[in-house]
Amino acid sequence: MPELPEVETIRRSLCQRILNLRIEDILIRWPGAVEGYEGKTFADTVKGLRIQSIERRGKYLLFTLEEGWSFIAHMRMTGRLVYHAQGQEPEKHTHVVLKLSSGEVHFTDTRKFGRLQLVRTEERLKQPSLARLGPEPLEGGFSAEELARRLAPRKLAIKAALLDQNLLAGVGNIYADEALFRAGIAPERCANSLTKEETEKLYTAICQVLEEGIAANGTSFRDYQDANGEKGDFQKELNVYGRGGEACKCCGHTLERIRLAGRSTVFCPRCQR
Repeated sequence: MPELPEVETIRRSLCQRILNLRIEDILIRWPGAVEGYEGKTFADTVKGLRIQSIERRGKYLLFTLEEGWSFIAHMRMTGRLVYHAQGQEPEKHTHVVLKLSSGEVHFTDTRKFGRLQLVRTEERLKQPSLARLGPEPLEGGFSAEELARRLAPRKLAIKAALLDQNLLAGVGNIYADEALFRAGIAPERCANSLTKEETEKLYTAICQVLEEGIAANGTSFRDYQDANGEKGDFQKELNVYGRGGEACKCCGHTLERIRLAGRSTVFCPRCQR
């Protein structure tokens, strides 16, 4: 599933291509991929409107259009938004094609979990999916103190806490594993058991892995690619994620893989306590 660095990379690559372009036509190949708004159909509403800006909130992309309309894109597990400078034959799993005044954007999703949701711009942050989100890890308002405050009442495993989007927006399985490794914290530790020093280390590690993930244009294993169809490179820098059974890069001990919070979790039992 695309996480904060991947979605931010998609946002940036789309901004380079489609800002101020007009949606001249729209092809909906699978109606379930789009959601209308109070009797307004997605296609009829966005057709003819110009794309004014693209923002990100957690793992969501927010497209601001003219006339007070927006649509929210959530890629879920396998969704992709790819720009084509010229008309392109849609792939098998391409569900929506936005035909712009210059080029096209194809929304492709193998597993059909992703959605494009039409909303009024002034109401988009009130949508349940967005309203519940925690702070953005890389924004100025987030700090080690704020992380400690949010972890204090949590009696679940720290890995599970980091995956909770109410706690922190945008962190998923990849970057949670990597941040915990860098901070030297075992993923099964109770979230409210962390000391002040451990919380500060975790805060720093979260920010570092997210910033490095963005700089590397994200992590690509299977479906993820940016709006230009390019894959990311952060998978080359991973210390633990996807490496269960291999040797720890720091101490040489065998990395363990467990199931935690319904997700595969990899850690070093020697480096993480």
